[in-house]
Amino acid sequence: MKITVPIRISVAVLLTLSHRTVAQSAGRPPLRWGGDAEGGAPFVEADPADPSKVRGFDVEIARMIAHGLGREPQFVQVQWSSIEQSLERGDFDVGMSGLEDRPELRARHSVSIPYFEFREVLAVRTADSARYRTLSDLRGKRVGTLGATTAYQILLGARDSLGLIPISYDDDVHPYADLVAGRVDAVLLDNIIADRSHRRLPGFVVQPAPVATGHYVAVFPLANGAERDSADAILRARMRDGSLEKVFRAWNVWDDEQAKYLQRATAAAPEQGATTNPGSTAGSSAATYLPALLRAAGITLLLSCLSMLLAVSVGVCIAAGRVYGAPFVRALLTVYVEAVRGTPVLLQLFVIYYGLSGVVRLPAFAAAVLGLGLNYAAYESEIYRSALEAIARPQLEAARTLGLSEFQILRLVRGPQALRLALAPMTNDFVALLKDSSLVSVITVVELTKQTAIYATNIGSWVVPGLLCALAYLALSLPLSHFARRLERRWSAA
Repeated sequence: MKITVPIRISVAVLLTLSHRTVAQSAGRPPLRWGGDAEGGAPFVEADPADPSKVRGFDVEIARMIAHGLGREPQFVQVQWSSIEQSLERGDFDVGMSGLEDRPELRARHSVSIPYFEFREVLAVRTADSARYRTLSDLRGKRVGTLGATTAYQILLGARDSLGLIPISYDDDVHPYADLVAGRVDAVLLDNIIADRSHRRLPGFVVQPAPVATGHYVAVFPLANGAERDSADAILRARMRDGSLEKVFRAWNVWDDEQAKYLQRATAAAPEQGATTNPGSTAGSSAATYLPALLRAAGITLLLSCLSMLLAVSVGVCIAAGRVYGAPFVRALLTVYVEAVRGTPVLLQLFVIYYGLSGVVRLPAFAAAVLGLGLNYAAYESEIYRSALEAIARPQLEAARTLGLSEFQILRLVRGPQALRLALAPMTNDFVALLKDSSLVSVITVVELTKQTAIYATNIGSWVVPGLLCALAYLALSLPLSHFARRLERRWSAA
C-alpha cells in the first residue's frame, strides 16, 4: 500500500496534466514553424515512412518549443534562403532549419539562445589532404559553399585577403560532388553537413582544425520578443534535463564539443554571441553591393548573348533540316525539338552539368551556355521553319523556273523574307532567354538574380535589391527591343 498509493496519485496527476495540456493546445492556434525539408537529415527531412511528415533534430526542437508553449507544431515548407523573408511576411511564427546565428540576423529578428554549436570545417580531396589544411593554403583556388551563409561570408573575406575564388551553391550536396569531381578544390561548410556528405560520398577528407565556430538558433519576428523569451526558457530547461542531448544523440550529432557547449550554455544565463567569423566583410548598403551586381549583370549579358548565338545557329540548321531534309532527318530533328520543348530547362542544365560529368566535365559557364543555347534552339527552329514555310509558293516556283538552285533560292529569295518575319519573335526569345539565365545559378554560375538573392539575404529585404535587379534587367532588355523595332520599321519601308 505504501507503494501503490503514491503511484496512483502520480498517475492521476500525470493524467490531469496531460488533459490540461491537450485542452490548452486544442484552444490555441498551432505554432507554425518554417523550415526546408530539402536540406535533409539531420535538420529537417521528409519521413521515409510517411513523406507527408518531417523528421530531424530541428523538428524535435520545434516540437519541444511548441509543447512548452501549450501549442501543437505545424511545419511550413519554405526554401532555406527565404526563411527570414517569409518570417517577416508572417507565413509562420518561427524559423528553424539550421539557421546560423549572425549579427545581421539579430538586428532584424528576435533570435533565440543558440541550441547547437557547429564548426566551419574545410573538406578537400583525399589526395590533397596534406597540401590544403587551412584557407591560407588555398590561394587562387576554388572553394565551394552554400550561398548566403557564414561560410560564404568567410570566403568573401578570404577572396580579398588570400585571392581564393568563392563558388556559391544552392544546396549542400553538389559542393561535395564537385569537390570529388575536381570542379572545386575545397568546400567550407558546417561539420554536420560535412560529416553527412562524407558518409555518403567517398573521395574527400574533412580537416580537423575548424575555420570558425557558430550556432544554430530559432528566429522569431522582431515584434515577438515575448514568445522568443518563452522559447529561451524552454530551451534552457531542455538543456538542463537532458532532452536536447537525447535528441542530438538520436541523430548522431552529439560529440564532446557539443557536450562542453551545453555545459557552458546551462551555466551562463545570458545569450551566447553570434558566430565567430574571421574575415567577414558583409555590408548592407547598396553602394557596397553595386560592383558585385554590375559584374553579375555583365555575366548575365555575356551568357545570354553567347547562348542566343548558339540558339540561332543551331535553330537555323534544325529548321533547314526539317524543311529540306530527308524523311529520316526530319523525323530525328522533330524528336529533338519535341523532347527539348517538353522538358524543363532546369532539368536539362542538371543533365548537362552533372549527368554528363562522367563523360565530359564542362566548366559551369560553358555548361550554362550549352544548356540555354540548345534549349532555345528548339524554339528558334520552330520560328524559322514557320517563317520559311510562310513564303508564297509562286515565288519559289518562279525562282526554280529561272534556274536557281534550292540553296540559291534559300539565300536570295526565301531566307531574307523569312528573316524579316522571324525578327520580332527572335527578339522576344532573346528577352526571355535573358530572364531564364537566372536558372543557371543551380550549376554555380553567379549571375544577376543569384547575386541579388545573396544581397537580399544579407540585408534581410528584397525591396532595394529587387529594384536594382529589375532596373538592370530593363537596362539590358529595353535597348534590344528598341533596336529590333527600328529594324522592323526600316525593313518594312524598304
